[in-house]
Parts: sequence; structure tokens; C-alpha cells
Amino acid sequence: MSKKKKEATEGRIEVVESALTKSERFLEENQKIILIVVGAIIVVILAFLGYQRLIVAPKEVKAANEIFMAQNYFEQDSIYQALNGDGQYAGFLEIVDRYGSTKTGNLAKYYTGICYLKLEDFDNAIRYLKKFDTKNPLAKSMALGGIGDAYLELGKNEKAIDFYLQAAKHKNELTAPMFLMKAGLTYELLNDYGHALKVYEEIQTNYPKSYEARDIDRFIAKAKGMLK
Repeated sequence: MSKKKKEATEGRIEVVESALTKSERFLEENQKIILIVVGAIIVVILAFLGYQRLIVAPKEVKAANEIFMAQNYFEQDSIYQALNGDGQYAGFLEIVDRYGSTKTGNLAKYYTGICYLKLEDFDNAIRYLKKFDTKNPLAKSMALGGIGDAYLELGKNEKAIDFYLQAAKHKNELTAPMFLMKAGLTYELLNDYGHALKVYEEIQTNYPKSYEARDIDRFIAKAKGMLK
């Protein structure tokens, strides 16, 4: 090896060794901090996994077991028992209170809102239906429509329309035409036949096979007549 090559090689080795020495020194000087940070991350991960396994999962099972009887009461139209329980089995309110962070507890919020809607406690119906959180488009549509119904009963027609239209954005053959129809009828209450016509025509165009479409020509003709 030539003298120049030898010197160049030795120089690179010195640079690498210097860098390694600095890295080692950094690790030595900051080892305590690094260990604390790494340890904290591990603790957070383990805590999360433990929480999911030891707390969330068992709560999901308990909630699912306890909601069964409340659902039975709801299906039998025994709304008070469904909401408040019967002294032996929990109602939806207790399930929301005890298991609100679980999927079943979230579902109980929807049931609670519908129960209050049936009991004509419209403010509480709105309160609980707004708490219900879901990515299921059909369930979301029903919750938004229920809020619209509650606002309509409270005489807040503009807010009712807003929620009916939000519900109709979740496009499906079952709920979308139903809530469009409700929006149209509420527009009529406000003597806003222009917007009523628009939603009626949307039903006719986009949901021709729906229940609401069977008689939609009559509503369209009425709206057009009121606009002349």
C-alpha cells in the first residue's frame, strides 16, 4: 500500500473512530434519560394493552350480557322498564352510566335517545342521540333522523330539516327517502314549497322504488301548484 493510500485509510479510520467515540460518549452521558424515555414508552404500551385486555374486554362482555333484558323490554314497547330497568335487570340509562366507553354502552346511548323520544322527553332524546357515535351509515342515519323528529316536536322546524337532510346524506333505499320526505313535509310547514319540491324530486329521481316514491307525484304536483 502506498504511503498516501495508507494515510488516507488511517484518516478515515480516525474519523469513524472519532464518530463512534462521540456516539458512545453521548450514550454514556445521556443513558439515564434514554432509559427513562424508552421505559416510559414501554410502560404506556403495556398499560394500553393491559387496559384493553383486563378492563375493556371484560366490560364489553358484562355490558353485552346486561343490555339483553333492556332490549327485550324495548322490543315489547315497555319503554319505562327498558330505560330504567326493573329492579333486577339494568336499563339503558344504567348501562350508559356503567359501560358508556364500550361498544355496547355506545349502543345503549342510541336506545336511550329513542326511549326518551317515545316518552316525549325531546331534550333528553336529542342529548343521548347526539352522544351516539357510529360508522354504520344506517344506524347513523336513524340517529340523525331521530334528532330531527325531536326538534320537530319542539317546534324547531329549521333544525329538524337540517338533521333530516343530514340523515338523508347516508344514501340507502330505506332511510334516505324517508327522511327526505320528512324534510319536504317540514318545508311545507314553513311554506317553503321551492325546497319541498326539490327534495320530492330527489326522491322521484334517486329512490323510484322506495315506499315514499309511490305517491310522490302528488306531492310534486302540490308543491308546483303552490309555486304558481
